[in-house]
Amino acid sequence: MTDILALDATDLIAEVTACRLSHRAVAEAYLERIATREPEVEAWAFHDPQLVRDAADRRDAAGTAGPLAALPVGVKDVIDTCDMPTGYGSAAYAGFRPAWDAPCVVQAKAAGALILGKTVSTEFAMASPGKTRNPWNPAHTPGGSSSGSCAAVAAGMALMGFGTQTAGSVIRPASYCGVVGYKPTIGLLEAAEIKVLAHTLDTLGLITRSVRDAALIASVLAGRPGLALRELPQSAPRVGLFRTPPFDAAEPGTLAALEHARARIEAAGGQVTEIAVPADFIATHALHAAVMGWEVTRALAHERGPLWEALTPVTRAFLTEKAQIDAPAYDAARAALPAQRAALAAAIEGVDVLLAPAAPGPAPEGLASTGAPAFNTPWTLLQMPALSLPAIVSGGLPVGVQVIGRKGEDARTLAAAAWIEACLDAPKGIR
Repeated sequence: MTDILALDATDLIAEVTACRLSHRAVAEAYLERIATREPEVEAWAFHDPQLVRDAADRRDAAGTAGPLAALPVGVKDVIDTCDMPTGYGSAAYAGFRPAWDAPCVVQAKAAGALILGKTVSTEFAMASPGKTRNPWNPAHTPGGSSSGSCAAVAAGMALMGFGTQTAGSVIRPASYCGVVGYKPTIGLLEAAEIKVLAHTLDTLGLITRSVRDAALIASVLAGRPGLALRELPQSAPRVGLFRTPPFDAAEPGTLAALEHARARIEAAGGQVTEIAVPADFIATHALHAAVMGWEVTRALAHERGPLWEALTPVTRAFLTEKAQIDAPAYDAARAALPAQRAALAAAIEGVDVLLAPAAPGPAPEGLASTGAPAFNTPWTLLQMPALSLPAIVSGGLPVGVQVIGRKGEDARTLAAAAWIEACLDAPKGIR
């Protein structure tokens, strides 16, 4: 008998397409898993088993299987859904029901995916933590803001979770939870009808068990078949080791993960070259802060007004700080971006992808903080594709590494990341 929970997304879709598994069988397996793991992990903001069963039965009755047939999906609670509440992670929107599904949800449903529910987000995908716990150790944070999606996939309660990243909210929690987090080039996946924070930074991403799964799902949702990976590249990618500043924020676990990745890549015949970090690259953090500060202050104008008292103290403090950015600072930050891009392009000219830290270290203990995006904000600012790949376990917790490609080169980046993933041979299996 097929162990449904052991199948990755690519293989599960193939089994359903070949009529060896029904949508209802997949639904029941995942509903049982959620019932078992959710009390400890608390990854779901909304979950209605009957909705899932009804959707599965409709698909079985139709007798057709889409390109994402029976894919069990968690939808981050900042993404609009019309048949489930969308609370944006905030008590201020408790029970709110949009009149529509976001395009990414429409596309997933149309492709045959099973929407299992809404996954926990920090308030407005910012800094105020939700209830979710790390599946590896519930005393530790799962990260933020895509905490529920990363924890749900890591705990085997979903095979794909939608996440969003404005600073480090896909890559960091994926590293903390030991799953693959894919932040595409901005705009590759449609981000409409998702709670806006910063329109030049907000990126819709995917959380999966493997790079192959992320590539397949992205190929369907983006309408770009060339993203799918049918086999690993025949030749090793040229990899640049990029010590993202402030590199002294890297803890022993992250340093070990990078060295492990470097050794495994070289042992497999790959080439790893040290990249000289451009002299002013550390300024990207301040530039990101200026861009996000100006844009989020305007995007959340309503929340800063009538809803202010309903927000958490963490969110109010965050928004108060961001509101200090004025128009000249924003304009100066935007004007500085071409020079940053040019300097980086020159530095990485001889490599295909970069290997860099995904997070400062393993998930911090406690739930009061979601961790720091210190190694993520430059790549979000520069709108480049990035993936977090599980690398090692340190102190009983996973630590990932980040693979980064050039803007617009998602197919090349996914292929290189899949090759590196195969080298890493990181601990697999659901928690």
